[in-house]
Amino acid sequence: MLDSPFQYGKLAAGSTFVNRVREKQELKSNLYSGINTMLISPRRWGKSSLVKEAMKELVEERPDVRVCFLDVFTVRSEEEFYQLFAKEVIKATSNSWETWISNATEFLKTLSPKISIGVDPMTDFSIGLEYHRVKENERELLELPEKIACSKGIKIIVCIDEFQSLAGLKNYGHLEGEMRSVWQHHQKVSYCLYGSKRHMMIEIFNSSSKPFYRFGQLMFLRKIDETEWIKFIMNSFQRTGKEISTEDAGLIVEKVKSHSWYVQQLSHFVWSATRKAVTVEIVDKAFSQIVNTNLPLYVAECEALSITQLNLLIAIAKGESILTGATTMSKYKLGTPQNVSKNKIVLEQKDILDKTVEGFYFLDPVFEFWFKSEYVDG
Repeated sequence: MLDSPFQYGKLAAGSTFVNRVREKQELKSNLYSGINTMLISPRRWGKSSLVKEAMKELVEERPDVRVCFLDVFTVRSEEEFYQLFAKEVIKATSNSWETWISNATEFLKTLSPKISIGVDPMTDFSIGLEYHRVKENERELLELPEKIACSKGIKIIVCIDEFQSLAGLKNYGHLEGEMRSVWQHHQKVSYCLYGSKRHMMIEIFNSSSKPFYRFGQLMFLRKIDETEWIKFIMNSFQRTGKEISTEDAGLIVEKVKSHSWYVQQLSHFVWSATRKAVTVEIVDKAFSQIVNTNLPLYVAECEALSITQLNLLIAIAKGESILTGATTMSKYKLGTPQNVSKNKIVLEQKDILDKTVEGFYFLDPVFEFWFKSEYVDG
């Protein structure tokens, strides 16, 4: 049995990674040149895959580059962040467990690190730092990549995924100030900070009252162009001995509004259901399958909303744009203008809505389809 040429649920790489030529080049150029870059996009648009692919290419092109990846989504304290930061920087700049140990001992000697090696030292490696030593040496830990880069004559790129999650830490204000204070002076290290909470990332990096204001270049990830998706889908089917027309490939993209996760998922469902050639009926059935699979999640999402929040979603789904207008608020029972403003924020924080210059839109196109069929068209 052939493996599906489509991938979702984990990072897209190699043949499953689609286009993004311009964005990859911009990331590589920025970060190699020492320009810190903040990448912002909604969840499941492929930013983590983009960063991984761009950095993989850069390492192949530039032998003096080392890349360190951190995912801070589950970090729950400053101490945990520093432990993770030190561990990943040491690992990224070492090529064996022996050099991990020597580098940790050399560059963290004032913190007396406790180094643990598991059964497989290449994957099971940890650095233990005592809490009081972390608090006393925060700036030294943040200086770690620059110290190593200068000592080894290399460039280091530190990539931190879900960066906005750090804003939920108890002492984030202090951590934020320390990071900016130290990192802004680094000459051999560049930082790629990316996250999926658009409003939080913009607040962190584009507010003049915040330490990270103008820390580097803000880069807003756009959806992959429809023509690129169609080409990718058709080539993937052809490569695995199946047929799909331009129209049916376009239908897949159209149904999920070029959303990266869903294009890959729907394409996979269609591919799995096709013996030889795709039909419109197969695409429709596969899309219904995705809707039904997510139905319990969608119902739970709506049940967790207040009446006025639900009504606000209905108004937006029906194309209303002047949401605080007296007629709109009365027609949809939205409450006061203050209620509307508060509910907009709540729905953004829940990742249900996002806002552009054109107005609000649903982040999840399949949820939008279900919501409209349930609350608007039904």
